[in-house]
Amino acid sequence: MRIAPVMCSLLAATGVAAFSFSAQAQTAKASLKDATGKDVGTVQLLQTPHGVLLKMSLKGVAPGEHAFHIHAVGKCEAPFTSAGGHFNPASRKHGMEAAEGSHAGDMPNLYIPANGELRIDVANHMVSLAKGQPNSVFDADGSAIIIHAGADDYKTDPTGNAGDRIACGVITE
Repeated sequence: MRIAPVMCSLLAATGVAAFSFSAQAQTAKASLKDATGKDVGTVQLLQTPHGVLLKMSLKGVAPGEHAFHIHAVGKCEAPFTSAGGHFNPASRKHGMEAAEGSHAGDMPNLYIPANGELRIDVANHMVSLAKGQPNSVFDADGSAIIIHAGADDYKTDPTGNAGDRIACGVITE
């Protein structure tokens, strides 16, 4: 099976090295919490000339394959349905395998190792941190990052059959 480079590309899985962003670059962040309110990770977002770079660091997430997406509403009340559906300003179908394109918030699956810790960089060229843009995560109701219990199948509309929402973080400046 070939997955077209529609909107996300895996840039690098990193070790435990720290990272920083230029003071001039537009940035955002999300603190991920599980349904009990426990911190399970952070996402640093950086606007680049080609979209947004998401630098994710997770700790304490169940091992295995998990979907993660940018969701349409910046609200994280357990069980996280308050975050709405996937961020989809262009009204496309779900999934990187969809002939009609994918949601802007569709991202590749995460593979969490046995220790529950992961650091990864992912690029999404379909979203922006620039306010006022049609694809900005900073629209009227904000946006959130969700981790799901299961893997995204990259084709089932509208959710990818990814299962329950197990962690959520509102994207903030």
